[in-house]
Amino acid sequence: MKQETKQSIREFLDLYWTMFKIGICTFGGGYAMMAILERELAGRRKWISSEELLDYMAIGQITPGIIAVNVSTFVGRKRKGIPGGIISTLGVISPSIVIIMIIAAFLVNFQDNEYVQHAFAGIRVCVGVLIVNAAVGFIKKTVVDLLTLSVFLCIFILAVFTRIETVYFILGIIIVSVILTLVLGERFYREPRKQPESDRNGKEVKS
Repeated sequence: MKQETKQSIREFLDLYWTMFKIGICTFGGGYAMMAILERELAGRRKWISSEELLDYMAIGQITPGIIAVNVSTFVGRKRKGIPGGIISTLGVISPSIVIIMIIAAFLVNFQDNEYVQHAFAGIRVCVGVLIVNAAVGFIKKTVVDLLTLSVFLCIFILAVFTRIETVYFILGIIIVSVILTLVLGERFYREPRKQPESDRNGKEVKS
């Protein structure tokens, strides 16, 4: 019993520390963190699949709160239930709280400093690269045929050239997807590629 308790504590600490490291890279918000989330959670840890991460991103977009925080809550909930969701959320927001307190305490005195302005200009460029990198990765996984390409181009054009809120795009595509699934059946719906089973340490388990 004590061994199980120690193992459970280690898993909670591992969950917190993983989300803490992700939270440190908070510059740019959830979109800039997508590539980091995929690499750490779906790639290295294998706690979720890339398809699940995409689903969490979509839900996190239309629910209140920051996307990255919402995703971390979903992942923690899947790993260790409701306590895992709470620990995971605390892990990802802890660095932000510390960073915001430091900035609030010192930035006012240095915000007009030339070096500080150059530093933030560099951060903005880096954030742009992270967002593009994440977007390219998700496009490769989701745009798989002519139908999904058509949907992608339609949403892209509307998003770029109109002022429609993102939430309406997501709600609209949910409705369209349900209708197409009912009409086309298996020709539209595709099962996501199965990820290899893994143990709690992220090591692949041979069947």
